[in-house]
Amino acid sequence: MRFANVRQSEAAGIGIIHQELALIPQLSITENILLGNETARFGVIDWVSAQRRVRELLEWVGLDDHPDTLVKSLGVGKQQLVEIAKALHKSVKLLILDEPTAALNETESQHLLDLIVGLKERGVTSIMISHKLNEIEQVADSITVLRDGQSIETLDLEGGNVDEDRIIRGMVGRSLENRFPPRTPDIGDTLFEVRNWTVQHALDPSRLVCKDVNLSVRRGEIVGLAGLMGAGRTELAMSVFGRSYGTYVSGEIFKNGRPIKVGNVREAIRHRIGYVSEDRKGLGLNLLDSVRRATVSARLDKVSSRAGVIDELQEHEIAERYRAALGTKTASVDASVGKLSGGNQQKVVLSKWMFTDPDVLILDEPTRGIDVGAKYEIYKIINDLAAAGTGIILISSELPEVMGLSDRIYTIFEGRITNEFTAAEATSEALMVSMTSTRKAGAAA
Repeated sequence: MRFANVRQSEAAGIGIIHQELALIPQLSITENILLGNETARFGVIDWVSAQRRVRELLEWVGLDDHPDTLVKSLGVGKQQLVEIAKALHKSVKLLILDEPTAALNETESQHLLDLIVGLKERGVTSIMISHKLNEIEQVADSITVLRDGQSIETLDLEGGNVDEDRIIRGMVGRSLENRFPPRTPDIGDTLFEVRNWTVQHALDPSRLVCKDVNLSVRRGEIVGLAGLMGAGRTELAMSVFGRSYGTYVSGEIFKNGRPIKVGNVREAIRHRIGYVSEDRKGLGLNLLDSVRRATVSARLDKVSSRAGVIDELQEHEIAERYRAALGTKTASVDASVGKLSGGNQQKVVLSKWMFTDPDVLILDEPTRGIDVGAKYEIYKIINDLAAAGTGIILISSELPEVMGLSDRIYTIFEGRITNEFTAAEATSEALMVSMTSTRKAGAAA
């Protein structure tokens, strides 16, 4: 079959859910699901029958929100379900899902995986693109491994002898004996402290997203911040980084034992604090920039004359240096950053903040949507930064990642730090207890 446009492929029963959700936040669930496929009589939308149909679809995907609910008020997990309902409304026969669980917590991910299995039982075929190998193993009948734009092999799960190590070998072209590179920590004195930090929600002043938070990072230390989605991890990180989220209520920030003022992002950068956002396309990069412009964008003063004129030769040399150091795959540093893969975009974001010479670097979901080979490269970069004396705050939804990289781990629940673990004390069970309640849990919990 050949399709001249999207509408023709949809008419043939093909639907796709992109990694970047394609919903309109200001419209309701009903309006989003029916958009372009409205039920109308004499040119007038029949909202009664429309809502009846939407309720059936929402029940099918397991979403109990009212059809009139605005999409912007839904979490990412529920928005994914709206996208699936939207595809089902078009009588989809083949559903393509691109990284559908990348931004979901474990409960939301499991619900979505169960839904995919349920669609299979109803005769809907799914192609699921994902870097979460355990999820692929759970739902797939076969796995096709891609590397550098080529099909490497197709593995039949029915035949057995397929495990994560086997899949990884196909993805990266070699075995990964260890998921995390070896590291011998060299931890110094306390570098950065947050004391009694309290912040209001950006839209709801009655709600606190950070509640009397206290944490510290020592020089050369990787400190993990573990919590479920909505626990306040990103809100804490952004509010500390120049109060770029919410409304400051109280608290102090100390660097090298002295209080510092970080009332905005410029001040945070001046105090050599960096922040790699979880949203690399929305907040981390300007996708219209070239790689070289993106690399220097947070510290243009370092490549500018006193008159404010950018030295393009120096800019190019710096971008080339970071491209080589981080192994960023791009034909040229003049290429658009928007055309790079997710892993290479992430390396550009890291280059951008490494160029600011940070003493403290906050990494918010640094490997989200990145394949296992690129993850290993990012892990090595994080370890190298720590070895150079940078204090790292690592936020990740993947517990193995937090446990595999961190020297210490704080758990956060409903905006409050609930516990602190050394690397030796941390277990998945103990972390989950502290991530889901306010009660203290020791390593034996």
